[in-house]
Amino acid sequence: MPSLISMLQIQIVRELQGFIREVAACADDTSLWDVRPGVTNSVGNLALHVCGNLQHFVGQVLGKTGYARQRDREFNQRDGSRGDVVGELQTTIGMMATVLPTLSSTTLESDFPEQVGGQTINTAQFLVHLGAHLSFHLGQAGYLRRVIAGENSSTGPMPLAAIARQG
Repeated sequence: MPSLISMLQIQIVRELQGFIREVAACADDTSLWDVRPGVTNSVGNLALHVCGNLQHFVGQVLGKTGYARQRDREFNQRDGSRGDVVGELQTTIGMMATVLPTLSSTTLESDFPEQVGGQTINTAQFLVHLGAHLSFHLGQAGYLRRVIAGENSSTGPMPLAAIARQG
């Protein structure tokens, strides 16, 4: 059976690649930042948010990457290119590939180094939560993109082949 770290890496990278497909499927750079009544976060904001979240909690807190989170930017940016957002997603994929394999079983069994939302959480459990958080926002992004485009085409955001045993 694969280790928790390898399962998380496969899962999180799969979802980040799904986000890349959602961003690329936006009709143009303007629609990336579009919202509808009752919705506050655009596809672009959701992508920036998951990148900032992972870059901070996994990259900076666990991997000491030096990343400085700009949470306000994640939610308030209203323009920029699809290419720039895809670049942020690719950077986050690279960070995950670098940091996750360095985490020891002792780290996973310990409490996460900082409280989150005023709570003390086991590191392994928090990493699973971060994967679920990413998947939640990927679903929002896909649904919002479809509503904005007025179409129902799927980007295949969560292919099972990515997590299936090969051979």
